[in-house]
Amino acid sequence: MISLDKYIVHQAQPAKEILQVLNDIGISNLAIFVTDKNKCLVGSISDGDIRRGLLKGLSLDAPIESFMNPSCGFFVEGENNSEKVKTFKAKFIRFVPVVNATKQVINILDLNQLRSIVPVEAVLMAGGEGARLKPLTDNTPKPLLKVGDMPIIRRNIERLKSFGVNKFHLSVNYMAEKVEETIGNGAAEGIEINYVKEDKPLGTIGSVKLIAKFNTDNVLVMNSDLLTNIDFEDLYSRFQLAGADMIVATVPYHIDVPYAVMEMNGSDEVLSFKEKPRYTYYSNAGIYLFKKELLSLIPNDKAFDATHFMEAVIANKKRLVSYPIHGYWLDIGRIEDYNKAQEDIKHIKF
Repeated sequence: MISLDKYIVHQAQPAKEILQVLNDIGISNLAIFVTDKNKCLVGSISDGDIRRGLLKGLSLDAPIESFMNPSCGFFVEGENNSEKVKTFKAKFIRFVPVVNATKQVINILDLNQLRSIVPVEAVLMAGGEGARLKPLTDNTPKPLLKVGDMPIIRRNIERLKSFGVNKFHLSVNYMAEKVEETIGNGAAEGIEINYVKEDKPLGTIGSVKLIAKFNTDNVLVMNSDLLTNIDFEDLYSRFQLAGADMIVATVPYHIDVPYAVMEMNGSDEVLSFKEKPRYTYYSNAGIYLFKKELLSLIPNDKAFDATHFMEAVIANKKRLVSYPIHGYWLDIGRIEDYNKAQEDIKHIKF
């Protein structure tokens, strides 16, 4: 987590103090951020800015606002900042502040650790008992089973973090205390992790209704026991470009027919042949992105599965689209899947 105090200075501080700050941080070509008395962003400052100011005749005792660049880039909380990420990276800008609606600095992001910024809050469904994974789940909840050196739910949190997601809701039930003790509240990582617990089984998506408030316009819900390198930025872009109300990630399932297949009409007349055709179907991958207002379709305090949710979306004439995953995806639901994940993690790029 980046310390705000370390990278933020006040506009009235003298330039010589800022030189000391930059020297103590010790990162070359670094710009830190200048705020006013209300902690609102007013610019950035680097040693190069100070050097140019001195060449213009400014004194090291002059306030830093005389030296700063007033046009520094920033992210706005809750906005789709993915294009800005690309622009800043192309300019080799590493640290970028995040501001709220009043332009107060609320975070600083290290773009070396980010692929993009997807403006969603994430819900990870982590309450399942994992009966098919017994005896592995006798004393360990399924989300905490390790794939390689890391619990599977932690891998999903880390991947979402790399796409700029910083607020998580974990829906827990079976051995909920162990999940919370292991994963924590995210404060040390600069993220927020909240927990919601079912008092009774609420299906594969019903517990989302227990979350009091979402601050983003769109919500991402994901099963916590998935091993995948899905591109969340591309998922979000497809969702936006399609004008969708909801998008569901899918995985292809191929059926190869080992014989020639005849196409016939209602009179049993053969019209054509297809030699050993392949038919492709798409299955639910357990990752959903949807507009926040669709939460009204999920009933309160009632078991409700993701399939019921999608049926309700369609019945209410909302736009539901599919996003085929072309990368890696594995649902760790059985012992065989868990063993496969241990081998795959050695070779798959995440």
